[in-house]
Amino acid sequence: MSETPKKGDRIAKVIARAGIASRRDAEKIIEAGRVSVNGTLISSPALNVVPSDRIVVDGKELRPPQPARLWLYHKPLGLVTTTRDEQGRTTIFDELPPELPRVMSVGRLDLNSEGLLLLTNDGGLKRKLELPSTGWLRKYRVRVNGRPEEKTFEPLRKGIVIEGEKFQPMQISLDRQQGANAWLTVGLREGKNREIRRAMEAVNLSVNRLLRVSYGPFQLGNLKSGEVEEVRRKVLRDQLGLDAESFEEAPKPKRPMRKGPKTRNEKPQVPRTGR
Repeated sequence: MSETPKKGDRIAKVIARAGIASRRDAEKIIEAGRVSVNGTLISSPALNVVPSDRIVVDGKELRPPQPARLWLYHKPLGLVTTTRDEQGRTTIFDELPPELPRVMSVGRLDLNSEGLLLLTNDGGLKRKLELPSTGWLRKYRVRVNGRPEEKTFEPLRKGIVIEGEKFQPMQISLDRQQGANAWLTVGLREGKNREIRRAMEAVNLSVNRLLRVSYGPFQLGNLKSGEVEEVRRKVLRDQLGLDAESFEEAPKPKRPMRKGPKTRNEKPQVPRTGR
């Protein structure tokens, strides 16, 4: 007779909820033999644990789960969105304010992109926000070199295949011509690698500035380059519909945080939408 599976949650999920790593990275940590449960080293994430179990990661006992929190971050140009970079480039985590807890990025913005990036301390919330099924529209202000017309973007509005990869239809408005460049507002619901840049190249336009201004209901607003601002608990509950237990009392959000003075990444104001 087979043994009844232990109730509780998968250990990788518990480690992610504690803010140690994303669920996928937690599985790698387990497989590397860096986790023990009740004094026994484990090597497989196929294990359920309950609150009474003693979990140790890299010699440190796991903390109780932290309340799920979310921050808005205005990513500057020139930073990579990884924990560490093989080429030794500066990452967003090198530049975040020191008072932030350990956080993970929701998706990425590439080295030459800027604007709104969501940060969270909770692996489950990160996955929820990244799921394609969430279907949230992400909006960008995009500057391209050239003199496009409305008909230029018809292939992108219908959906295009580039090098065998299908891109979903994009929402594109031509806002204004500014000398040799044009400003666009682009909306999309997926996040493929360099999606907007590759799509514009397909219609013979070159992107020379790309700034994300919103991610679903979350807006960049007046947040300055390098600043971080926490999303209020009520907004999270209303927008994400998560259980109340995920939002225990925590310090009220303060004014936007910023790590020291920055001058190299400051940018001129982006023209407003509209002709």
